[in-house]
Amino acid sequence: MADTTLEFQPELVLAVTDRTAYQACPWSEDRALVAALEVGEETAYEALILRFEQPVFGVVAHLLDDQADAADVVQEVFIKVFRNIRSFRGESSLKTWIYRIAVNEARNYRRWFGRHRAKELSLEPSDPESVGITDWLADPAPGPFEERLDREVQALVEEGLKKISSTYRTALVLREIEELSYEEIAGILEISLGTVKSRILRGREALRKELVAMVASAPAGMVALAEQKGNL
Repeated sequence: MADTTLEFQPELVLAVTDRTAYQACPWSEDRALVAALEVGEETAYEALILRFEQPVFGVVAHLLDDQADAADVVQEVFIKVFRNIRSFRGESSLKTWIYRIAVNEARNYRRWFGRHRAKELSLEPSDPESVGITDWLADPAPGPFEERLDREVQALVEEGLKKISSTYRTALVLREIEELSYEEIAGILEISLGTVKSRILRGREALRKELVAMVASAPAGMVALAEQKGNL
C-alpha cells in the first residue's frame, strides 16, 4: 500500500513568491502546515505568515478605532498562534481558529484602550470600532464626479458604522468585508448560525437607520449615489 502520509515540503516554501501561488501548493492543507509548525519548521512559520498576515491585518484594522494600531495587535495574534499551535485540534479550519484569535485580540485591545483613554480624559470613550468599507462601494469604471461621490459615500457609511453596536459591526465586517460564510463567522465568534444571521440582519438595519438620519444634511448627489449603490 502506498504511503499517503502528508509531509511538509520546505523547498516549496522557497518557491512561493505570492499568496496566489501559495494556494496552489500541495502542502497548503491545514494539517500539513500545523504538523510542520508543531515540530518547529522555520519555513512553516514563514508560510503561515505569508498565508494569513494580510487577511488577519484586514480583520483587525476594521475592528480598531485607529488602524495605525493594527500592526501591534496582529503581532500579538501571531505570537499567540505560534505559542498555542499544539492546542489546534482541527475541529474548525485553521483560518477560523486564527480569525477567532484575531477577533479576541482586537476586542481585548479595544477594552484596554477604552479604559486607559477614559482614565486620561475622564470621559467615556467613544465606540471603539471603525471600519473601512471600500469593498461595498466597488465600481468598475467610475468617472471623476462619481469617484468624488464614492469617497463621500464611503465616509458617510464609515461614520454610520461607528454609531452601531460593536456586536453588529463585528458580524458585518466578517460578512460584508471579509466575505466569510455564515458558518465561518459562527466558528470565529463561537455563536450559533441563527445568531450570526440575526446579528447581520439587525446590523444592516441599524446601519440603514443611521444612514437615513445622516443623509438629511448630505448633498443630493451623494444621497442619490448611496441609493444607487444599495447602501440605503
